[in-house]
Amino acid sequence: MDLERLLTDRLAPAFATVAGGPVDPLVRRSPRADFQSDAALALARRLGRPPRDIAAAVLEHAELDDVCAAAEVSGPGFLNLTVADRTLATLVSGLAGDDRLGVPVAPAPETVVVDYSAPNVAKEMHVGHLRSTVIGDAAVRLLDWLGHRVVRVNHLGDWGTPFGMLIEHLVDLGEAEATQELSMGDLDSFYKAARVKFDADEAFRERSRQRVVALQGGDERTLRLWRLLVEQSERYFLTVYELLDVTLTRDDFRGESAYNDRLGGVVDELDRLGLLRASDGADCVFPSGFTGRDGEPLPLIVRKGDGGYGYPATDLAALRHRTDDLGATRLLYVVGLPQRQHFAMVFAVAEAAGWLRPPTRAVHLGFGSILGSDGRMLRSRAGGSVKLVGLLEEAVARATELARTKNPELDAEAAAEIGRAVGIGAIKYADLATDRARDYVLDWERMLSLDGNTAPYLQYAYSRIRSVFRRAGTDARPDAEILLTEPAERALAFELLGFAGVVAEMERSLEFHHLAGYLHRLASTFSAFYERCPVLRASGELRESRLVLADLTARTLRQGLHLLGIRTVERM
Repeated sequence: MDLERLLTDRLAPAFATVAGGPVDPLVRRSPRADFQSDAALALARRLGRPPRDIAAAVLEHAELDDVCAAAEVSGPGFLNLTVADRTLATLVSGLAGDDRLGVPVAPAPETVVVDYSAPNVAKEMHVGHLRSTVIGDAAVRLLDWLGHRVVRVNHLGDWGTPFGMLIEHLVDLGEAEATQELSMGDLDSFYKAARVKFDADEAFRERSRQRVVALQGGDERTLRLWRLLVEQSERYFLTVYELLDVTLTRDDFRGESAYNDRLGGVVDELDRLGLLRASDGADCVFPSGFTGRDGEPLPLIVRKGDGGYGYPATDLAALRHRTDDLGATRLLYVVGLPQRQHFAMVFAVAEAAGWLRPPTRAVHLGFGSILGSDGRMLRSRAGGSVKLVGLLEEAVARATELARTKNPELDAEAAAEIGRAVGIGAIKYADLATDRARDYVLDWERMLSLDGNTAPYLQYAYSRIRSVFRRAGTDARPDAEILLTEPAERALAFELLGFAGVVAEMERSLEFHHLAGYLHRLASTFSAFYERCPVLRASGELRESRLVLADLTARTLRQGLHLLGIRTVERM
């Protein structure tokens, strides 16, 4: 049970009685009491009464005796609420026997499509793909755990004019040699070699243009070669996802090509609805409210002057597929912030066409960039994009070395297992612990630190608790009576009861830095509890109670980290 929700539910009827209508009690944690409500101050002008009088009247009507040890008016009209220890103990006891740690399954599950990662065929994944993949995977894990039907969509860039160039290069190499080169995962070299030829050789450029025509026309051999490029690229992408430990599979790939047959229908429908306008030879839609720097209406180009279709047409076709065919009522697009205007315009056109109407809604989950120590976009030493595989392998290598240093007795296999969990966890947590709209600096020392708001700190806290149970030689008893005899026990109980509220907020906002912050507070609060409240040296009922608190902390850390896509380890 979320205590803030419980107190809100108890105060809301009392405020409604005093105010003559619904009022949000505005219950928040407070340093002056356990919780505080300042809604009386906001009501004072509306009711023409002193806020202290309003707060006192609310207390007269509120049913709090079975929840609070004290409820009083403070200052200019605050309501200070101190939760009774018996209430805390009862609620924590309820968590002990609950596999979901107080988090309910969504009462009205939705079909949610999450569009994320989206690499390009015949190109290696680079550090720019990290945030979309990690944030999208966390959204999938959270919504799936809450009981929604989640459809993962990896919107591959697998169609368009560059493929004429790539297929011609493949033909020049020969299928056997090209397949070997692509299977080694060096997609960048393949792409760059094709680009060099395209830029330098007019005959190759012309062949590439003709190959695009053949591809779009459905030429059998060209399509077979195109599928070879796609299949080899998908194999490479899956190796990256396995290393990154995300839930994407081959079944989740859905390239731009999948919507190719729908593009003409999208444009025809926009024309039938009277939304299509010709502009400089192209077919465009001018959604309301979007203007350029010159103040003129901004177009969304759905069909170019040469008859080709661009990203807007593909995105509109994909949106219609997701709402009409998949039955989605929530569409999440995990794409960088530079694409904010593009998606806002696509959503506006879809709404104008009637393809996106309540309760269905589309949301762009934008995110900032990963920066180097110089505060600029992270680049390799050669000045190019940092390959994602290289970044992940470096994280694992650094974490493995750290594990060996901290635990010299570890064998190579155990060190590697810990190193992978800690290294990949550090990469993910550094991303998710940051407000996704902000840029952040990739700082290895900070990310892999066992102190501070980092994944290794949380993983260590979990393994530390598990070591308590190894030494105890027993598990916690879910039916043990909870005794809150010390302030540190009480503080830990409050944090444990806060998990459900944090998850509810995550479902709404998908701002994962709030979950990361909560997990760090929980681990820090447990550390203070462990220092001040002996667990194994306690006896009888007190020992059993503290074991339950420790077990709940470990379970909450493990579940919270799992939602972020981060593994825990039993020893560290």
